[in-house]
Amino acid sequence: MAPSLALARRTAQCGVFLIGLAFGLSVRAQVPAAPVDCPPEAQAPSAVQVQAGMRAARDRGFLWRIDKDGRSAYLYGTLHVAKLAWTFPGPRVAQAMAASDTLALEIDLHDPDVLRSLVDGLAAAAANPMSEPLPEPLRQRLARLAAAECLAPEAFNRLNPELQIGTLLSVAGRRDGLDPAYGIDNVLSGWGHATHKTVVSLETPAMQLRALLLPDAAERVSFVESSLDELESGRARPQLARMTQVWADGDLETLTRFEDWCECMKTGSDRAAMARLLDDRNPALADAIDALHASGKRVFAAVGSLHMVGPGGLPALLVQRGYRVEHITAKP
Repeated sequence: MAPSLALARRTAQCGVFLIGLAFGLSVRAQVPAAPVDCPPEAQAPSAVQVQAGMRAARDRGFLWRIDKDGRSAYLYGTLHVAKLAWTFPGPRVAQAMAASDTLALEIDLHDPDVLRSLVDGLAAAAANPMSEPLPEPLRQRLARLAAAECLAPEAFNRLNPELQIGTLLSVAGRRDGLDPAYGIDNVLSGWGHATHKTVVSLETPAMQLRALLLPDAAERVSFVESSLDELESGRARPQLARMTQVWADGDLETLTRFEDWCECMKTGSDRAAMARLLDDRNPALADAIDALHASGKRVFAAVGSLHMVGPGGLPALLVQRGYRVEHITAKP
Protein backbone atom coordinates (compact mmCIF):
# COMPACT_ATOMS: atom_id res chain seq x y z
CA MET A 1 0.00 0.00 0.00
CA ALA A 2 1.53 3.34 -1.02
CA PRO A 3 2.06 5.65 1.95
CA SER A 4 -0.20 8.37 0.60
CA LEU A 5 -3.08 5.93 0.21
CA ALA A 6 -3.54 6.19 3.96
CA LEU A 7 -4.21 9.92 3.65
CA ALA A 8 -6.45 9.38 0.66
CA ARG A 9 -8.40 6.77 2.60
CA ARG A 10 -8.95 9.25 5.40
CA THR A 11 -10.01 11.94 2.95
CA ALA A 12 -12.49 9.55 1.36
CA GLN A 13 -14.03 8.42 4.65
CA CYS A 14 -16.85 10.41 6.19
CA GLY A 15 -16.62 11.54 9.79
CA VAL A 16 -13.74 9.34 10.96
CA PHE A 17 -12.71 11.78 13.65
CA LEU A 18 -16.30 12.55 14.62
CA ILE A 19 -17.04 8.87 15.16
CA GLY A 20 -14.03 8.90 17.47
CA LEU A 21 -15.73 11.64 19.42
CA ALA A 22 -18.73 9.35 19.78
CA PHE A 23 -16.52 7.07 21.87
CA GLY A 24 -15.63 9.98 24.13
CA LEU A 25 -12.29 10.83 22.52
CA SER A 26 -11.47 14.49 23.18
CA VAL A 27 -8.42 16.21 21.79
CA ARG A 28 -8.58 18.59 24.72
CA ALA A 29 -8.90 15.98 27.46
CA GLN A 30 -5.30 14.92 27.86
CA VAL A 31 -2.91 16.96 29.99
CA PRO A 32 0.55 15.54 29.23
CA ALA A 33 2.65 14.50 32.21
CA ALA A 34 5.81 15.77 30.52
CA PRO A 35 6.17 18.99 28.51
CA VAL A 36 4.71 18.43 25.05
CA ASP A 37 4.15 20.90 22.23
CA CYS A 38 0.41 20.33 22.09
CA PRO A 39 -1.42 21.60 19.00
CA PRO A 40 -3.87 24.47 19.47
CA GLU A 41 -7.40 23.58 20.47
CA ALA A 42 -10.32 24.31 18.18
CA GLN A 43 -12.39 27.14 19.57
CA ALA A 44 -15.94 28.22 18.86
CA PRO A 45 -15.75 31.58 17.07
CA SER A 46 -16.68 34.71 18.96
CA ALA A 47 -19.43 37.03 17.72
CA VAL A 48 -16.74 39.34 16.34
CA GLN A 49 -15.07 36.45 14.50
CA VAL A 50 -18.40 35.35 13.04
CA GLN A 51 -19.13 38.84 11.74
CA ALA A 52 -15.65 39.13 10.26
CA GLY A 53 -15.87 35.64 8.79
CA MET A 54 -19.18 36.35 7.09
CA ARG A 55 -17.86 39.61 5.64
CA ALA A 56 -14.77 37.89 4.23
CA ALA A 57 -16.52 34.70 3.11
CA ARG A 58 -16.05 33.53 -0.45
CA ASP A 59 -17.16 30.43 -2.27
CA ARG A 60 -14.96 27.44 -1.58
CA GLY A 61 -15.22 23.81 -2.51
CA PHE A 62 -17.15 22.45 -5.47
CA LEU A 63 -20.79 23.30 -6.15
CA TRP A 64 -23.02 22.00 -8.92
CA ARG A 65 -26.62 22.82 -9.75
CA ILE A 66 -28.48 19.71 -10.90
CA ASP A 67 -31.76 20.01 -12.79
CA LYS A 68 -34.37 17.37 -13.58
CA ASP A 69 -38.15 17.39 -14.11
CA GLY A 70 -38.19 21.19 -14.08
CA ARG A 71 -36.70 21.46 -10.59
CA SER A 72 -33.23 22.26 -9.28
CA ALA A 73 -31.12 20.74 -6.53
CA TYR A 74 -27.49 21.22 -5.51
CA LEU A 75 -24.48 18.96 -5.15
CA TYR A 76 -21.59 20.18 -3.00
CA GLY A 77 -18.14 18.59 -2.61
CA THR A 78 -17.06 18.96 1.00
CA LEU A 79 -13.93 18.71 3.14
CA HIS A 80 -13.76 16.73 6.38
CA VAL A 81 -10.89 18.78 7.88
CA ALA A 82 -10.82 22.56 7.45
CA LYS A 83 -9.86 25.96 8.82
CA LEU A 84 -12.22 28.18 10.79
CA ALA A 85 -12.25 30.84 8.06
CA TRP A 86 -13.45 28.26 5.53
CA THR A 87 -16.59 27.40 7.51
CA PHE A 88 -18.37 30.59 6.44
CA PRO A 89 -20.22 29.99 3.16
CA GLY A 90 -19.61 32.25 0.20
CA PRO A 91 -22.49 33.89 -1.67
CA ARG A 92 -23.26 31.13 -4.17
CA VAL A 93 -23.04 28.36 -1.59
CA ALA A 94 -25.14 30.35 0.87
CA GLN A 95 -27.76 31.01 -1.82
CA ALA A 96 -27.93 27.31 -2.68
CA MET A 97 -28.27 26.39 0.99
CA ALA A 98 -31.05 28.93 1.49
CA ALA A 99 -32.92 27.66 -1.57
CA SER A 100 -33.01 24.10 -0.20
CA ASP A 101 -35.32 22.51 2.33
CA THR A 102 -33.36 19.26 2.73
CA LEU A 103 -29.70 18.80 3.62
CA ALA A 104 -28.42 15.38 2.54
CA LEU A 105 -25.08 14.26 4.02
CA GLU A 106 -23.14 11.04 3.57
CA ILE A 107 -24.23 10.39 7.13
CA ASP A 108 -25.64 12.76 9.76
CA LEU A 109 -23.63 12.30 12.94
CA HIS A 110 -25.90 14.78 14.73
CA ASP A 111 -28.68 12.18 14.48
CA PRO A 112 -28.66 10.27 17.82
CA ASP A 113 -29.94 7.06 16.23
CA VAL A 114 -27.25 7.12 13.55
CA LEU A 115 -24.57 7.86 16.10
CA ARG A 116 -25.76 5.05 18.36
CA SER A 117 -25.72 2.57 15.49
CA LEU A 118 -22.18 3.58 14.54
CA VAL A 119 -20.96 3.31 18.11
CA ASP A 120 -22.58 -0.10 18.54
CA GLY A 121 -21.18 -1.32 15.23
CA LEU A 122 -17.66 -0.22 16.04
CA ALA A 123 -17.87 -1.74 19.52
CA ALA A 124 -19.09 -5.03 18.06
CA ALA A 125 -16.24 -5.05 15.55
CA ALA A 126 -13.70 -4.43 18.31
CA ALA A 127 -15.18 -7.23 20.43
CA ASN A 128 -15.30 -9.74 17.58
CA PRO A 129 -13.32 -12.82 18.71
CA MET A 130 -12.09 -13.20 15.13
CA SER A 131 -10.57 -9.72 15.25
CA GLU A 132 -6.83 -10.07 15.76
CA PRO A 133 -5.04 -7.47 17.92
CA LEU A 134 -2.33 -5.38 16.34
CA PRO A 135 1.28 -6.42 16.94
CA GLU A 136 2.65 -4.75 20.05
CA PRO A 137 5.25 -2.62 18.18
CA LEU A 138 2.45 -1.03 16.13
CA ARG A 139 0.39 -0.41 19.26
CA GLN A 140 3.36 1.33 20.87
CA ARG A 141 3.87 3.53 17.80
CA LEU A 142 0.19 4.47 17.84
CA ALA A 143 0.43 5.35 21.54
CA ARG A 144 3.49 7.58 20.99
CA LEU A 145 1.78 9.52 18.21
CA ALA A 146 -1.40 9.90 20.25
CA ALA A 147 0.63 11.28 23.15
CA ALA A 148 2.43 13.71 20.82
CA GLU A 149 -0.98 14.99 19.69
CA CYS A 150 -2.16 15.19 23.32
CA LEU A 151 -5.04 12.77 22.75
CA ALA A 152 -6.64 11.15 25.79
CA PRO A 153 -5.07 7.66 26.00
CA GLU A 154 -7.99 5.89 27.71
CA ALA A 155 -10.43 6.91 24.98
CA PHE A 156 -7.93 6.52 22.13
CA ASN A 157 -7.05 2.96 23.17
CA ARG A 158 -10.72 1.92 22.96
CA LEU A 159 -10.90 2.76 19.27
CA ASN A 160 -10.53 0.28 16.42
CA PRO A 161 -7.09 0.50 14.74
CA GLU A 162 -8.64 1.99 11.58
CA LEU A 163 -10.30 4.66 13.69
CA GLN A 164 -7.09 5.36 15.60
CA ILE A 165 -5.31 5.98 12.30
CA GLY A 166 -8.21 8.06 11.00
CA THR A 167 -8.09 10.20 14.13
CA LEU A 168 -4.32 10.73 13.95
CA LEU A 169 -4.46 11.65 10.26
CA SER A 170 -7.40 13.96 10.88
CA VAL A 171 -5.54 15.92 13.55
CA ALA A 172 -2.21 16.01 11.69
CA GLY A 173 -2.83 19.56 10.47
CA ARG A 174 -3.99 21.22 13.67
CA ARG A 175 -0.75 23.17 14.00
CA ASP A 176 -1.56 24.63 10.56
CA GLY A 177 -5.08 25.61 11.62
CA LEU A 178 -6.68 22.53 9.98
CA ASP A 179 -9.01 20.86 12.42
CA PRO A 180 -11.73 18.21 12.06
CA ALA A 181 -13.86 20.32 14.39
CA TYR A 182 -14.15 22.75 11.45
CA GLY A 183 -14.95 19.99 8.94
CA ILE A 184 -17.47 21.28 6.41
CA ASP A 185 -19.80 18.27 6.78
CA ASN A 186 -19.95 18.82 10.53
CA VAL A 187 -20.58 22.56 10.10
CA LEU A 188 -23.32 21.94 7.53
CA SER A 189 -25.02 19.42 9.79
CA GLY A 190 -25.06 21.93 12.63
CA TRP A 191 -26.44 24.61 10.31
CA GLY A 192 -29.12 22.28 8.96
CA HIS A 193 -30.42 21.35 12.39
CA ALA A 194 -30.19 24.91 13.71
CA THR A 195 -32.25 26.27 10.80
CA HIS A 196 -34.80 23.43 11.03
CA LYS A 197 -33.98 21.97 7.64
CA THR A 198 -34.70 18.30 7.06
CA VAL A 199 -31.31 16.62 7.53
CA VAL A 200 -30.96 13.11 6.10
CA SER A 201 -28.23 10.52 5.64
CA LEU A 202 -27.50 9.21 2.15
CA GLU A 203 -25.84 6.12 3.60
CA THR A 204 -26.68 3.85 6.50
CA PRO A 205 -24.36 3.24 9.45
CA ALA A 206 -23.74 -0.28 8.13
CA MET A 207 -22.60 1.12 4.77
CA GLN A 208 -20.26 3.55 6.52
CA LEU A 209 -18.78 0.79 8.66
CA ARG A 210 -18.15 -1.39 5.61
CA ALA A 211 -16.15 1.50 4.12
CA LEU A 212 -14.31 2.23 7.36
CA LEU A 213 -13.38 -1.18 8.74
CA LEU A 214 -11.01 -3.54 6.97
CA PRO A 215 -12.19 -7.17 6.95
CA ASP A 216 -8.75 -8.71 6.58
CA ALA A 217 -6.23 -8.70 9.44
CA ALA A 218 -3.21 -8.61 7.13
CA GLU A 219 -4.63 -5.64 5.23
CA ARG A 220 -5.35 -3.89 8.52
CA VAL A 221 -1.75 -4.34 9.70
CA SER A 222 -0.43 -3.10 6.34
CA PHE A 223 -2.72 -0.06 6.47
CA VAL A 224 -1.72 0.83 10.03
CA GLU A 225 1.98 0.33 9.33
CA SER A 226 2.02 2.45 6.16
CA SER A 227 -0.06 5.15 7.85
CA LEU A 228 2.32 5.28 10.80
CA ASP A 229 5.26 5.58 8.40
CA GLU A 230 3.55 8.53 6.77
CA LEU A 231 2.76 10.24 10.07
CA GLU A 232 6.16 9.65 11.65
CA SER A 233 8.03 10.81 8.55
CA GLY A 234 6.17 14.13 8.55
CA ARG A 235 4.72 13.51 5.07
CA ALA A 236 1.09 13.52 6.23
CA ARG A 237 1.06 17.18 7.22
CA PRO A 238 2.07 18.73 3.86
CA GLN A 239 -0.09 16.22 1.98
CA LEU A 240 -3.08 17.24 4.05
CA ALA A 241 -2.25 20.91 3.48
CA ARG A 242 -2.17 20.40 -0.29
CA MET A 243 -5.42 18.45 -0.42
CA THR A 244 -7.27 20.96 1.70
CA GLN A 245 -5.93 23.94 -0.25
CA VAL A 246 -7.24 22.42 -3.49
CA TRP A 247 -10.68 22.45 -1.87
CA ALA A 248 -10.29 25.96 -0.46
CA ASP A 249 -9.34 27.27 -3.91
CA GLY A 250 -12.21 25.45 -5.61
CA ASP A 251 -9.58 24.03 -7.96
CA LEU A 252 -11.65 21.43 -9.81
CA GLU A 253 -8.98 20.90 -12.48
CA THR A 254 -6.42 19.82 -9.89
CA LEU A 255 -8.98 17.75 -8.01
CA THR A 256 -9.88 15.97 -11.25
CA ARG A 257 -6.19 15.07 -11.71
CA PHE A 258 -6.04 13.70 -8.16
CA GLU A 259 -4.62 10.36 -9.26
CA ASP A 260 -1.63 12.11 -10.88
CA TRP A 261 -0.36 13.73 -7.69
CA CYS A 262 -1.79 11.84 -4.71
CA GLU A 263 0.74 8.97 -4.96
CA CYS A 264 -2.13 6.71 -3.91
CA MET A 265 -2.92 4.77 -7.10
CA LYS A 266 0.40 3.08 -7.87
CA THR A 267 -0.58 -0.56 -7.46
CA GLY A 268 -3.55 -2.80 -8.10
CA SER A 269 -4.12 -2.98 -4.34
CA ASP A 270 -4.18 0.83 -4.14
CA ARG A 271 -6.69 1.10 -6.95
CA ALA A 272 -8.91 -1.61 -5.47
CA ALA A 273 -8.95 0.13 -2.08
CA MET A 274 -9.88 3.48 -3.57
CA ALA A 275 -12.55 1.88 -5.74
CA ARG A 276 -14.11 0.37 -2.61
CA LEU A 277 -14.06 3.71 -0.81
CA LEU A 278 -15.30 5.84 -3.70
CA ASP A 279 -16.60 4.27 -6.92
CA ASP A 280 -18.29 1.34 -5.20
CA ARG A 281 -20.26 3.70 -2.94
CA ASN A 282 -21.12 6.36 -5.50
CA PRO A 283 -24.02 4.60 -7.29
CA ALA A 284 -25.94 4.22 -4.02
CA LEU A 285 -25.22 7.85 -3.13
CA ALA A 286 -26.49 8.98 -6.55
CA ASP A 287 -29.60 6.82 -6.20
CA ALA A 288 -30.34 8.32 -2.78
CA ILE A 289 -29.97 11.88 -4.08
CA ASP A 290 -32.20 11.05 -7.06
CA ALA A 291 -34.88 9.54 -4.80
CA LEU A 292 -34.94 12.65 -2.61
CA HIS A 293 -35.28 14.88 -5.67
CA ALA A 294 -38.02 12.68 -7.14
CA SER A 295 -39.98 12.97 -3.87
CA GLY A 296 -40.21 16.73 -4.37
CA LYS A 297 -37.51 17.76 -1.90
CA ARG A 298 -35.33 20.76 -2.66
CA VAL A 299 -32.03 19.07 -1.95
CA PHE A 300 -28.59 20.36 -0.99
CA ALA A 301 -26.47 17.18 -1.11
CA ALA A 302 -23.07 17.54 0.56
CA VAL A 303 -20.60 14.69 -0.01
CA GLY A 304 -16.81 14.42 0.26
CA SER A 305 -15.09 16.02 -2.73
CA LEU A 306 -13.31 12.88 -3.93
CA HIS A 307 -16.73 11.41 -4.68
CA MET A 308 -17.07 14.00 -7.46
CA VAL A 309 -14.14 12.88 -9.59
CA GLY A 310 -14.13 10.97 -12.87
CA PRO A 311 -16.67 8.93 -14.84
CA GLY A 312 -17.73 7.18 -11.64
CA GLY A 313 -18.13 10.44 -9.71
CA LEU A 314 -21.49 11.80 -8.61
CA PRO A 315 -21.81 14.53 -11.28
CA ALA A 316 -21.28 11.95 -14.03
CA LEU A 317 -23.64 9.45 -12.42
CA LEU A 318 -26.37 12.06 -12.08
CA VAL A 319 -26.01 12.92 -15.77
CA GLN A 320 -26.64 9.22 -16.44
CA ARG A 321 -29.80 9.48 -14.35
CA GLY A 322 -31.17 12.26 -16.53
CA TYR A 323 -29.94 15.40 -14.75
CA ARG A 324 -28.50 18.47 -16.34
CA VAL A 325 -25.42 19.16 -14.22
CA GLU A 326 -23.74 22.57 -14.14
CA HIS A 327 -20.61 23.40 -12.16
CA ILE A 328 -21.27 26.85 -10.68
CA THR A 329 -18.17 27.56 -8.63
CA ALA A 330 -14.73 27.95 -10.12
CA LYS A 331 -11.14 28.50 -9.13
CA PRO A 332 -10.61 32.24 -8.47
